Amino acid sequence: MVDYSHSMSSRTDQESMQLLLSADPSQAAIEAYIGKCELHQFRADNQLTGVLALLPTRPETMEIVNIAVAQDYQQQGLGTHMVRFAQQRAAQLGMKRLEVGTGSTSFAALALYQKCGLRMSWIDRDYFVDRYPEPLTENGIPLRDMVRLSCPIPCATLNE
Repeated sequence: MVDYSHSMSSRTDQESMQLLLSADPSQAAIEAYIGKCELHQFRADNQLTGVLALLPTRPETMEIVNIAVAQDYQQQGLGTHMVRFAQQRAAQLGMKRLEVGTGSTSFAALALYQKCGLRMSWIDRDYFVDRYPEPLTENGIPLRDMVRLSCPIPCATLNE
């Protein structure tokens, strides 16, 4: 069972920052949004296993702006647990919609979000080209576009 603790802070420790950087390679970008977020840390056996940054963006809308699972804990259900936590947290705060953006080449993330009930809503063309100084590659493919996904709260999942 995963125990989690969360904090809302404009600062993050180095361990959390390293995980956040595994999902977003720009420390400057992370530092720009992290102070506005709820930062949730997920731990197993007192070890940091995942980090989730949630940001209220528009009225009644919560966005997952960063979600990262430590390499040793991937493919074990923690990402699903974290997305479901985000859905529950959004509901607790009275939000009506949960959103997330991910790379068009982030195949595992796209599958995860859709299994958790989020649906593709639009594509932000050249998002990564316009915002990152160095070209990004993922799964052997140049990363250019961001896929935006969303669901109403509560989100329906594939199992429901």
